[in-house]
Amino acid sequence: MTLVTFIAWLTVMVFDTGGQLAFKAAANRGGGDGMAHWRAMAGKPWLWLGLLSFIAEFVAWLAFLSLVPLAEGVLLATLNMVTIMLGGRWLFGEKLTPRRLLGVGLIAAGVILVGVG
Repeated sequence: MTLVTFIAWLTVMVFDTGGQLAFKAAANRGGGDGMAHWRAMAGKPWLWLGLLSFIAEFVAWLAFLSLVPLAEGVLLATLNMVTIMLGGRWLFGEKLTPRRLLGVGLIAAGVILVGVG
């Protein structure tokens, strides 16, 4: 993997993880039920930060896919599940169950196998 490819991949990971965590923060801080919940979320900067992150990720994703084969790119992008899960644990206190840790381990092992192969 060249330095440019690595930077593109890292950019995808940062914006995707940041966007997912921002959306979770917006959803956690909403108020009320139904439409009141959605209106409360729309007024929070986390929602808009998440949207901007996804737009930036889209651009970075296109750049990344222009540098690697699709199958390799998609597999490398699955590592975002690891970063999102760890971010959820760190920021929101979400549980890391043995089954989730096994799943993350299998994802990481698969990506390593693809990277080495």
